[in-house]
Amino acid sequence: MAYSVTRQGAIEGVKYFLIPNFKNFSWMTVVVALGQMFYSLSIAMGILYTFGSYMKRDIDIEKSTFQVEIFDTAIAIIAGLMVIPAVFAFDGGKNLKAGPSLMFISLPSVFDSMGMGTFIGIMFFLLVFLAALTSSVALAESVVSTFEDEMKWSRFKASSITTVIVFALGTLSTLGFNVLKNVTILKMDILDFFDFLTNSVMMPIAAMATCVLILKVTKIEKIEEEIKRTSKFKRENIYKFVLRYFAIIFLLIILVSSILNAFGVITI
Repeated sequence: MAYSVTRQGAIEGVKYFLIPNFKNFSWMTVVVALGQMFYSLSIAMGILYTFGSYMKRDIDIEKSTFQVEIFDTAIAIIAGLMVIPAVFAFDGGKNLKAGPSLMFISLPSVFDSMGMGTFIGIMFFLLVFLAALTSSVALAESVVSTFEDEMKWSRFKASSITTVIVFALGTLSTLGFNVLKNVTILKMDILDFFDFLTNSVMMPIAAMATCVLILKVTKIEKIEEEIKRTSKFKRENIYKFVLRYFAIIFLLIILVSSILNAFGVITI
């Protein structure tokens, strides 16, 4: 981050990242931010449900939630200051809309200009691999536990089948940068399409289903009881108000907007 923000021209990227530009602000800005929130906080992926069910009864749920908010935001700022200034320093900001592949476009230019850049670049992408691997384990656990509970499979069988599925889809994403680079779906490369399908379509649908499940089946009172075992639940009124009156509406807006954007009807 320190190297990236000190490159010539990088200060424009720092300004772009940190200084609000209300001329470019619209309701779609909020939609995109909400969509990013799903990925960043692992919402509607099954991770929170799965690992939440493994929590010990003496863990303060509200305190844990606050810690996640703080550290997630801090890491997001650091990541932004790594990538965005580099985009401005090395190509004048032309690739800002490259999406998830931006890391593989801008950061190699940073490493190429550094002393010991090859070694640092290898270490960086090794850490990216490990981060992706640990995230995959978390996601896979949701799938594996579901197979175990619903299909009555052994853990070995559930883990093996999940590994094959993950490997197949992951290989497709990888080949999208070389052998299958000319293959596009809705004008998106394979990785961007998977990102769109999961983040912008599947997760909003799963989140809406979760809201309905809590409101109509589990009931909010059950959630309150669970949280109040270890927490004061200071956000109780906000939680109930948002869940009852705002959550599903905003989720529907995210879903519809993302689909319309993918088909070129609107531009995000």
